[in-house]
Amino acid sequence: MVVNVSHYLSMIWLTHFMKQMIEKGLPHAKAMHPQIVIAEAPDTLEPYALLKNINFDGSGGVVSFVGITRGRENEENVLHLEFDAWKEELPKTLYKLAVEASEKYNLNFVVISHRVGKVYPEEPIVAIHVGAKHRKEAFKSCEWLIDSLKNQAPLWKKEVRENSIEWKGGLG
Repeated sequence: MVVNVSHYLSMIWLTHFMKQMIEKGLPHAKAMHPQIVIAEAPDTLEPYALLKNINFDGSGGVVSFVGITRGRENEENVLHLEFDAWKEELPKTLYKLAVEASEKYNLNFVVISHRVGKVYPEEPIVAIHVGAKHRKEAFKSCEWLIDSLKNQAPLWKKEVRENSIEWKGGLG
């Protein structure tokens, strides 16, 4: 597996950030579980590799969502999607959503990664993994996370088809 240095630096930064919050006794520190991973995916996304270093202890249910690029839209072949992001804000937004989901659904862990740049048909776009004591919270939280990500993350998607281009969704 190719190691993405920026991916690991983001994980280290977020772990350090959480440690500081806990040490300072900030409001969300006690409710947060220390297993929140926001992984950058500028070139590729390997959804299940993201779970490699997660501690599943206490989780009776793990739910994963992996969004992939469809090959057809409106009777036309999709050549690729292009995701543009406000790169400085994307990890912060995803982290905020992970914390909110952790508090709302009492999660043991949250892992989120979203591609930027070109993504071709059948390639993963986004991966969300959640672990909770019970399956109901895991399912509800995963659905809440993907819906919230689509509404709040600073991402813009351009769909490039054989005969057309269409901007879809996104903030801004």
